[in-house]
Amino acid sequence: MPSALPDGDVPPVDGALPAPARAPFSVYVHVPFCTTRCGYCDFNTYTDLGGQQSSYASLVVAELDLMRRVAQPPPADTVFFGGGTPTLLPAEDLGRILAAVDLAPGAEVTTEANPDSVDERSLAALREAGFNRISFGMQSAVPHVLAALDRTHTPGRAVEAAREAKRVGFEQVSLDLIYGAPGETDDDWQLSLDTALSAGPTHVSAYALIVEEGTRLGAQVRRGEVPMPDDDVLADRYLMADAALTDLGWYEVSNWGEPCRHNVAYWRGHDWWGAGPGAHSHVGGVRWWNVKHPTAYAGRIHDRVSPAHARETLNDEDRRVERVLLELRLEQGLPLELLRPAGRAAAARYAADGLLEARGDRLVLTQRGRLLADAVVRDLVD
Repeated sequence: MPSALPDGDVPPVDGALPAPARAPFSVYVHVPFCTTRCGYCDFNTYTDLGGQQSSYASLVVAELDLMRRVAQPPPADTVFFGGGTPTLLPAEDLGRILAAVDLAPGAEVTTEANPDSVDERSLAALREAGFNRISFGMQSAVPHVLAALDRTHTPGRAVEAAREAKRVGFEQVSLDLIYGAPGETDDDWQLSLDTALSAGPTHVSAYALIVEEGTRLGAQVRRGEVPMPDDDVLADRYLMADAALTDLGWYEVSNWGEPCRHNVAYWRGHDWWGAGPGAHSHVGGVRWWNVKHPTAYAGRIHDRVSPAHARETLNDEDRRVERVLLELRLEQGLPLELLRPAGRAAAARYAADGLLEARGDRLVLTQRGRLLADAVVRDLVD
């Protein structure tokens, strides 16, 4: 969840929406607390708000009460707790928040976790509370790479945590990796991939390190203290990941394994409510985002008004463009009918260059196309 909030229309104080939410429906819960702030992180997180953690669950439950009143949502097919580090809250608090959500049968319920923020006992409590999927921020298995990324866990802790989660009954276990950190070698990256697979995860994400403005890493790059990640190196690392993870099967440019249904709901433009400071929501073509700081968020909740900072209404063209931008990243690709004439001409050029292929009435990225996905999709939206 990016830390900067865009401008938009002034939302109604009561959070009223023009239409109720539709199925399939998802809920996102943002937990903004971290023990330390990683140098590359641009998310809305805080390390100095310990006094607010004890009351946080009650605030989110109150916002979910607002959700039921104004969105009248169907039961949620997916729930995702992200952050920050959700598991800095006690499992009982996370369970209280989850209990405030009406779940559809077979709902996917995920929490993110740092490997060193849980143990087998807390994982068992999370599973008992109804969580059935967990995503660990592993990032690397190499000590000097973890240090470069400001990660606090030991190299082997992510694998241990994944095995503990499986022992206590988590049905899906995901590991997140980052490649391209300062000082990382090809051998380092291969070791991280091999170590992640040794845990037997059902899902692996592999993301290139992005240098964001306003982060400590961004300042280090600007001062010349560390180099900007090299595009050719990042491409090679992506190909290494795709080769290592091929048995899991890719379903989105940076994701392999059993699809995260919650993220797929985002990419397909379904309705969802995001609770917590800075969280974004989308219901029926209306998108809004909450006030950013936890103190401001708490004040809105205590005043019994919507915590929304601003909102916008998407028109048909906005939604078409977003579908092109997001659905092309998926293994199923995007319907050709979404493209305008200029986009179809660009698609033909990229197909001739081996970056796209047609499957019936859909366009799908090839492996080479995945390396250049951002550039390809920009030309297709015209």
